[in-house]
Amino acid sequence: MPTIFFYGPVLEVEKKRELIRSFTEAASQATGIDKSGIVVYLRKSSPDEVGVGGELLADRRKK
Repeated sequence: MPTIFFYGPVLEVEKKRELIRSFTEAASQATGIDKSGIVVYLRKSSPDEVGVGGELLADRRKK
């Protein structure tokens, strides 16, 4: 089963539903695999746990 992991901010339930629907649809269309075989995990990550360009995202946001 193809598996998609999305790491991002805390989201409201409706936004989670929207992401799961859209990721599943896109993966199904791209691979030809039925949507029932696509697994999506949404993982929360805060800006102090993410690095971009060699620095914490939290620090970049302060600039």
